[in-house]
Amino acid sequence: MEPTPEQSPHHAYPDHWEADVVLRDGGTARIRPITTDDAERLVSFYEQVSDESKYYRFFAPYPRLSAKDVHRFTHHDYVDRVGLAVTIGGEFIATVRFDRIDEQGRPASAPADEAEVAFLVQDAHQGRGVASALLEHIAAVARERGIVRFAAEVLPANNKMIKVFRDAGYTQQRSFEDGSVHLTLDLEPTAASLAVQRGREQRAEARSVQRLLAPGSVVVVGAGRAPGGVGRTVLRNLLGSGFTGRTYAVNRSFAAEQAAVDGVPAHRSVGEIGEQVDLAIVSVPAERVPEAVADCGEHGVQGLVVLSAGYAERGAEGRERQRELVRQARSYGMRIIGPNAFGIINTSDAVRLNASLAPESPAPGRIGLFTQSGAIGIALLAGLHRRGAGLSTFISAGNRADVSGNDFLQYWFEDQDTDVALLYLESLGNPRKFTRLARRTAAVKPVVVVKGARHSGSTPPGHAVPVSRIPDATVSALMRQAGVIRVDTVTEMVDAGLLLADQPLPAGPRVAILGNSESLGLLTYDACLAEGLRPRPPRDLTTAAGPQDFRDALAEALADQTCDAVIVTAIPWVGENGEAETGEGEVLAAALREAAATGPAKPVAVVHVEIGGLAEALAAAASTATPAGGSGTAAPTPAPYATGDPATVGAGERGPDGEPPAGASGAGTAAREGTGRDGAAGPGGSGTAERGEGPDGVLGPQPRTGRIPAYPAAERAVRALSEAVKYAQWRRQAAMPGKIPEFLDETIDEPGAATLIEELLGTSPDPKGRPLTHDEAAELLGRYGIAVRPALPAPDPQAAAVAAERLGYPVALKTTAPHLRHRADLGGVRLDLANESALGRAYGELTELLGTPAELRPVVQAMAPRGVDTVVRASIDAAAGAVLSFGLAGAPSELLGDVSHRLVPATDRDAAELIRSIKAAPVLFGWRGSAPADTAALEELLLRVSRLVDDHPEVVSVALEPVVVATQGLTVLGASVRLAPPPARTDLGPRRLPNY
Repeated sequence: MEPTPEQSPHHAYPDHWEADVVLRDGGTARIRPITTDDAERLVSFYEQVSDESKYYRFFAPYPRLSAKDVHRFTHHDYVDRVGLAVTIGGEFIATVRFDRIDEQGRPASAPADEAEVAFLVQDAHQGRGVASALLEHIAAVARERGIVRFAAEVLPANNKMIKVFRDAGYTQQRSFEDGSVHLTLDLEPTAASLAVQRGREQRAEARSVQRLLAPGSVVVVGAGRAPGGVGRTVLRNLLGSGFTGRTYAVNRSFAAEQAAVDGVPAHRSVGEIGEQVDLAIVSVPAERVPEAVADCGEHGVQGLVVLSAGYAERGAEGRERQRELVRQARSYGMRIIGPNAFGIINTSDAVRLNASLAPESPAPGRIGLFTQSGAIGIALLAGLHRRGAGLSTFISAGNRADVSGNDFLQYWFEDQDTDVALLYLESLGNPRKFTRLARRTAAVKPVVVVKGARHSGSTPPGHAVPVSRIPDATVSALMRQAGVIRVDTVTEMVDAGLLLADQPLPAGPRVAILGNSESLGLLTYDACLAEGLRPRPPRDLTTAAGPQDFRDALAEALADQTCDAVIVTAIPWVGENGEAETGEGEVLAAALREAAATGPAKPVAVVHVEIGGLAEALAAAASTATPAGGSGTAAPTPAPYATGDPATVGAGERGPDGEPPAGASGAGTAAREGTGRDGAAGPGGSGTAERGEGPDGVLGPQPRTGRIPAYPAAERAVRALSEAVKYAQWRRQAAMPGKIPEFLDETIDEPGAATLIEELLGTSPDPKGRPLTHDEAAELLGRYGIAVRPALPAPDPQAAAVAAERLGYPVALKTTAPHLRHRADLGGVRLDLANESALGRAYGELTELLGTPAELRPVVQAMAPRGVDTVVRASIDAAAGAVLSFGLAGAPSELLGDVSHRLVPATDRDAAELIRSIKAAPVLFGWRGSAPADTAALEELLLRVSRLVDDHPEVVSVALEPVVVATQGLTVLGASVRLAPPPARTDLGPRRLPNY
């Protein structure tokens, strides 16, 4: 929407202030600047506001706006006077404005840095979190315009508005003056304001998903007149699943007299239904979807699942059609799953929703599954069904133009029906947010991810999202840092998901192996070693062992305090006639389940070879087992587990804005009533019963579902167990997060570095940035306590000799030409030159062998103490954020890719893990009798580099190479730094939905 020429000529319409937001109840709205074209909308909006709300806004009866008021409230310069509106369906539901003022409260211009702010929300939309969202956005606008403080006058009776300011988390002062409350808010974001913002974001986005997964009524738009077709298939599946709500069918081609389709009411439009419908399944051709969306939006539908194809997967024209679909749906306050989606499933007994193309709903279970691919979704549903696993929810999002995996992480975080989250992702629309949400969710329940399209170098068709340039290995490392279990295949995802859903987390890597096959036991033993586990020698029960022998051996292994997990291997028994007896599977399963149910809570997995009925029997829940959220008591864990996020909001608690979490209240599934599926009281806290927080932050009882996962190969069982071990270790470490040592503050000159960066970039910096010279880089790094060994230019032998005399012998002579930098193997580096004669010979050899001095750019540098050559790097990816990397210099990192990565800012624990997680780490710790390197100094260097790029986003890349780590201290021999205008940080701004 463009302003008229009456707008300030100094600032154009700021379209970057436009944003779609999710409100507290899960609906969406649009925030945008007010323009002169909005006069009629403003008047209509004001007429729908109650007299009481008008009184609170103007401190006096104010029944209508005058022409002068309308002109004032619609004409802004977007600098000193700014107005924002919240719209749904194109109409205003709320407004906010600020006017810059001076110290006496009079209208002012910059450099005055205070503004008076005022809100007005339609009564029908109060309580939806509209004012809270508006405050976030108007505060961000004010900061952009150089305003650091808001002032507001509020009547004492206006408790709702006072609460909006009080709960925002900003530093504020309050006083009572002339019959009103005078509030002053400092707009600098604080840890509290960021926590409030993210807490509100989580509850709103979780509620928006809840509205999609637990509707009270569903309409299938595009249900065909004859059997068959997508619409009728979904309608049939809805009915077949036993959906507990009301169902309708809509097709504009239905005859006027047609009253029903497949036994449900039939209508030619949503408007004809005569009552509000919660969810619409859209299965009409793409060119007719806008008509269907308008019909749904105008009649109060809350969400859409668009199965129709013909969008971004079809190229540029389809991509624009997809963007318009999202814009249209959001304008009505609706969220979309799809387009090109396969559908959604919710197995909760209170809902029983199968709004998908899957002919059968999976059994109820504790696994949540999200996939961006319909084909992969079908395969996963089939695989889980074959192995007897149930699901809590299933979502196949197709092009995921709106609702994404991030939204479902928000929902599953507090969903009491979900213990494990499985995600198949082909793209990450907002990697920073995904990492943040995954870390928080993983602190209370496992998150298992398969990432498709890892090496294609492009976004999959249909996924119009920003593309990250960081390598897949880096993405994997960052996921691990966030606690995500990253696996390579969907088979591995199912394997890990089954173990994590049905078995307690292991206390450590010690594994007992028992079974009736020595060979299978040895294969399992080898697989454990390959995965970094600590297996005990396999216990061979011999082929004569029966189910009771297995039971006794398993019970003994579980009771052994020196083992943390058990893998049972089994082959068919061989009868007296030499034929395999495969009919004992059910008996063996019963014996194993009995031992597991009565022993200490440790994970158990079974590897079997063609034992009929065993896997099925193990997958069936035992009648004595306690389902998650049930009333029974599980056996205590053998060792305490600490939980992750201490700031988690419990299911019965209220968040910073006074609202309960999305999974704690409201109609719908049992989880939202705070109960388990069987009606028993559900667990408190954000986690689940088996992994919830107990006293003193110790994990409570572990899962005892009675199901034991079975695997057809030892390697698959061991890989799943290995992932569980690593995840449990991460959970323990996450309970005690690292910190940034305080001593760094004493040796860092942050203001001096900021001033230097500003000088180096200049007033009109190149958007592409600029590399720093050696001296500039050394000066900037020095402000952060990072000393770079001087390197003096040597354009000729005489200059080299002078430089050596200045630095002191012995010295090194090396080239700095890009094609020879750090390439000692090409002869571009000569070390330990003890005198001028040796230096002269080396100079002559270099120029004779490799080229002229002008080509080689030689430098002289004093020798550093011997040590291990390493490389430290930091870079900023626009999508993923700042990444800190470490490896050994040369072949280990460059040829073998042996590099570790962590997100910035790094803590002392991150720095220690960076050094120890590379495969060549033993070289730093006394490998083969060598002296250990000073890893403490190396960790400090990593922390200093992390602080530099975190404090100054203009530092877009740093490379320290080589960093020679001696037995005492280290030396930075080379450094390169690149500065550029900082990329936008969407993760720190006000809440907004992405627009792809």
